[in-house]
Amino acid sequence: MPAQHTEDGGTPRRHQAARSARPTGHDVADAAGVSQATVSLVLGGKWEGRVSPRTAEAVRAAARTLGYRPNLAARTLRLGRTRTALLVVPALTGEFFAAVHQGAVEVATSHDFGIVLYPSPEGIEKAPDPFASARTALDGVIASSMAPEALATLRGEGLPLVMLDSDEGDCDATVNVDIANGMRQVTAHLLALGHRNVAHLAADVDSWTFTARADALAGALRTGGGAVVRTERAPLSVAGGLDAATRVLAQSDADTPTALVCDDDLLAAGALKAARRLGVRVPEEMSVTGFDDLTLATAVEPELTTVALPAQQVGAAGMEALLAVVEGRAPRPVRLPVRLLERGSTGPRPTL
Repeated sequence: MPAQHTEDGGTPRRHQAARSARPTGHDVADAAGVSQATVSLVLGGKWEGRVSPRTAEAVRAAARTLGYRPNLAARTLRLGRTRTALLVVPALTGEFFAAVHQGAVEVATSHDFGIVLYPSPEGIEKAPDPFASARTALDGVIASSMAPEALATLRGEGLPLVMLDSDEGDCDATVNVDIANGMRQVTAHLLALGHRNVAHLAADVDSWTFTARADALAGALRTGGGAVVRTERAPLSVAGGLDAATRVLAQSDADTPTALVCDDDLLAAGALKAARRLGVRVPEEMSVTGFDDLTLATAVEPELTTVALPAQQVGAAGMEALLAVVEGRAPRPVRLPVRLLERGSTGPRPTL
């Protein structure tokens, strides 16, 4: 039978409609040679232990080939969920928080979840609700480097909450990096180089992560026969580090520090500027350490000895924890390892 044609020589409109129709879960099942139930398990992220990895990959490959996207509106009505999580961070411009967001988004996307990013610069005050009612607009909240009480409005009554880089507080799960161990690694490195008098450039931010750094530094120095001889609090910026380090380096007495331990790479970069302006050679006359391993750490000269934090893993683990809470599984606390990166800004204690 000859093919039908329209007046303009094209294919029939009903064929055009068929071609442009959105693929369904049934289409994916047919293409992969599995049941629709299997497609739902795989694309819903609930296949492990029920479907073989080979079959799961076949389903995902069929979905990609067909351009299939789950009907999220129908799923929302069926499950009573929005499949949306709120990620609250102190700032949008910080490199650390950008990586946290990236990690969370990658996991969320693989589970058909959306991420709404919301900055709350104060970090410890109550954050305003970005929605008329967070409880009805979200499935849960992931909060990075914030005090739990700051999220009372956002969380709403019973809304799942996962805390990142914070003390446990009133939340459903925690994901932390081993901040204290990172500072202990910094201290051990400086002690091995002969430093005993250390100045601490402390971030002027009232949060768990910076308290943990200060406590670990003081404890490790005390154990190793050293001491924090001066603490200078500073705004978390290069300019803040410059001013604080200038005050430290200008002093001259028996307890003059031979090393500056900074809570963040931004403060450490400011410390390097202060040393250069005052004619103090780094590391020959003063060692400087940072924390976070930002891109800035290898842009300065000398390059910073610092602690690398797995920011992207933090975001991914936070989203995984929230998914567990939403699905009724018991999440386990996560503490991710950190590592010291020794670079040119530290050296042996100067001989007096």
